[in-house]
Amino acid sequence: MLNAKDIMQTQDMIANQHLDIRTITMGISLLDCADPNMDRCCEKIYRKITERAKDLVKVGEAIEKEFGIPIVNKRISVTPIALVAAACQGDDYVPIAKTLDAAAKECGVNFIGGFSALVQKGATESDWKLIRSIPGAMAATERVCASVNVGSTKAGINMDAVAEMGRILKKTAEATAQNDCMGCAKVVVFANAVEDNPFMAGAFHGVGEPECVLNVGVSGPGVVYHALQSVKGQPFDVVAETIKKTAFRVTRMGQLVGVEASRRLGVPFGIVDLSLAPTPAVGDSVARILEEMGLEVCGTHGTTAALALLNDAVKKGGVMASNHVGGLSGAFIPVSEDEGMIAAAERGTLTITKLEAMTCVCSVGLDMIAVPGDTSAATISAIIADEAAIGMVNSKTTAVRIIPALGKNVGDRVEMGGLLGSAPVMPLHTESSEEFIARGGRIPAPLQSLKN
Repeated sequence: MLNAKDIMQTQDMIANQHLDIRTITMGISLLDCADPNMDRCCEKIYRKITERAKDLVKVGEAIEKEFGIPIVNKRISVTPIALVAAACQGDDYVPIAKTLDAAAKECGVNFIGGFSALVQKGATESDWKLIRSIPGAMAATERVCASVNVGSTKAGINMDAVAEMGRILKKTAEATAQNDCMGCAKVVVFANAVEDNPFMAGAFHGVGEPECVLNVGVSGPGVVYHALQSVKGQPFDVVAETIKKTAFRVTRMGQLVGVEASRRLGVPFGIVDLSLAPTPAVGDSVARILEEMGLEVCGTHGTTAALALLNDAVKKGGVMASNHVGGLSGAFIPVSEDEGMIAAAERGTLTITKLEAMTCVCSVGLDMIAVPGDTSAATISAIIADEAAIGMVNSKTTAVRIIPALGKNVGDRVEMGGLLGSAPVMPLHTESSEEFIARGGRIPAPLQSLKN
């Protein structure tokens, strides 16, 4: 039962520590919208999304007002479009992307995810069609997010898809060059993608999900940072326990909002994703949590160990607060969306190599990283391959969301605004990976995939 102390603590977290519900995301199945005629398919998609999600924003705003809990984003995820559009006749899927964008605008949500393909073991003609539509789709839309799953622990890594995604990201940067290559910020390449992720850009509504479902993504780096200030100099056992208790309170709030929103919308409640998702605001940074543990700057020696502790403690605390925890759940390290990460990258302490090591123990991967505009497609593909290998071998989700900043070099800055923030252009190794990527084929699944 709540008492006055609990209520006052929550009010303080909201008012002074950047606590919020980062997103309520409605997942909608579009499998019944398949149609050989592209126009009819688009019409079905638009009608279903706008009917199902017509009250999503209104309900979210009502809960915000009544409960006093900020819900920053209201979003939609849909069945991977490569599945829905497989029967369609047409050269590309840009018309469907435009339909998704129009539906998102009509519903008032800030992003819609699911312009996606799952190609970890191989790709169909529809998968290739979607992948090659990504640059045009990102240039023609504002709110559509794309994702491609290129590997898994069970299947290995589809290196043909990895090679193609390097080229696609370069083309996407070119197609959106007038907007600081913003299109690439809405494209993520996964290994072990999950079906119930509420966070963008990687959200899609998996085929194992219900017809319609509501998932919640919570946040709270500022709350954890504030809690750790009270245990300065104490052993890591105390640090872990403090994070666990804080994560419990944060997740409990997400569970409350999710259950209430699903009741009002008349759709099943799915999961709470208890990830610590930072923002560019001062005081809302995962990097500052790691520094509060005793690191002078995020990225120095000890950073990976600190992040491992944080990720584990968040999961242990959050899983006790909700019957259904899912999504990605842990700590995110998006460079452009975390003011502490930005500062560490500008200082040169946080490098691509160190970030890659950190992705072995955090929730996702190399996220929102700007690299020089003349970076080759093969180098981008090699970065994707490295992250997919980490995910495959460690049986975890990893991802790459990278921005080749055309016309910019190391030390320049990419400005995206809002939650996407800004990113310093980071240096990469200059040695070539061309021959490695040109091999193609499939990297076999690791031995631990044989669990039957």
